[in-house]
Amino acid sequence: MIEKILLADAGRGPSEKMLKALMKVPYMQRANVTLLNVIPNKSSETEMTENRATGQAVMEKAIASLDLDPNKTNMIIREGDPKGVVCEVAEELQTDLLIMGSRGLKRLESILSNSVSQYVFQLSSRPMLLVKDDIYIRDIERITVAMDKSDASKQCLEMAIAMLRDIPNSTLNLIRVDPKAKTELVGREAAQDPILAEASKQAERYGNISIRCFVGTGKAGKAICRLADSAKTDLLILGSPDRRPSIAKNMPDLDRLLGNSLSDYVRVNATFPVLLARTLG
Repeated sequence: MIEKILLADAGRGPSEKMLKALMKVPYMQRANVTLLNVIPNKSSETEMTENRATGQAVMEKAIASLDLDPNKTNMIIREGDPKGVVCEVAEELQTDLLIMGSRGLKRLESILSNSVSQYVFQLSSRPMLLVKDDIYIRDIERITVAMDKSDASKQCLEMAIAMLRDIPNSTLNLIRVDPKAKTELVGREAAQDPILAEASKQAERYGNISIRCFVGTGKAGKAICRLADSAKTDLLILGSPDRRPSIAKNMPDLDRLLGNSLSDYVRVNATFPVLLARTLG
């Protein structure tokens, strides 16, 4: 259940638009929202004071434009390195969903540019909704879930159903990538896949949700992005393991920062918002 949302990009258009779209979903309207503004602590005392005032004004404007319930909305201003502060606040609040903007930088480029979203993606244990600057954000009516045999994908399915079940004429797109398949399947043929058939059965309990099934071929990341795009998805939900290195939780894992995973590929190449549901593993 999503009860605590942290918007780490107050004042940035794409992230605010995403939050606004989310808050139209009945399931999300019970959640408390916290807006975070981080002030670099290398500034002078005068600059810090000015930055605090600016940050306060930005968040107040965001709350007004988003039409958030004041009784369910909080503002936090912190000093420090944005990368570390976002992770700290997300853990302190036990955030159920962290919303951040992303430039969609690839692999080494994101490290060299000191990407905040890539750092947080690497080290945070919280579910993340990444919103690239160059995507168009629509009201959420069509959600895509990438399915496999894992518990992670089952959790993603449950989240998607919870979000869609009170939305009239909503659509759930179920994608499974089968590297052994010779051709891609759509519709009834794809629905014969055992994993998708079981997922469809779970969603069918809610009569207002239309279900479309897709079986992709080839590399998983490319297939998921291609099929989700063809389905005109408004939001992709994808299971993503807790990526923090087991030896040093406070240091980036270079191999993973280089982007050699399914979730890395999707977050960089997707043309729609991507919710990465954190799971251990």
